[in-house]
Amino acid sequence: MSVYKHILIGLDLSPESQQVIERVKFLFADSDTKISICHVLEPLAFTYGGDIPVDLSDVQAQLQQQATGRLEALAAQINVSQEDQHIILGHPAQEMHNMAKENDIDLIVVGSHGRHGLALIFGSTSNSVLHGAACDVLAVRITE
Repeated sequence: MSVYKHILIGLDLSPESQQVIERVKFLFADSDTKISICHVLEPLAFTYGGDIPVDLSDVQAQLQQQATGRLEALAAQINVSQEDQHIILGHPAQEMHNMAKENDIDLIVVGSHGRHGLALIFGSTSNSVLHGAACDVLAVRITE
C-alpha cells in the first residue's frame, strides 16, 4: 500500500517520457494509488508572443490531437482511465499546481534532465513544479 492516494504525472511527451512511466510502474504497480496523467501545451500565442498576424487555431488543434494520441498510449501502459488523462493549455508548472490543488493530489511526478546554471534558470519545468507545489514532487532523472 502506498502512502500516496492520488498522484499526477506531468509529461512533456518526448521519447524520454517513457522513463517517467517506467519509474511510476516500478513504484506504484502493486498499489491502490489513483493515477492522473497530464500534458500541458503552451498556447502558440504564448510561444510567439501574439505578434504573428495569422490564425494559429488549426495548428493548435492539430498539436492537441497529436498530444492526446501520445498521452493515451503512455496512459495505457499504467492503466490510467480516459477521464484521468488531461491535455491542458497553459504554463506547465502553473497548470500542474492548479490540478494538484483542485484534485487532492499528494504527489506530482515529472521528468528532470538535470540542467545546471543558466539552463536551469531559463527553462526547467521540473524546478518550477518543485518550488511552487503544495504537495510532494518526485523528479525522475532522465538519462540520455
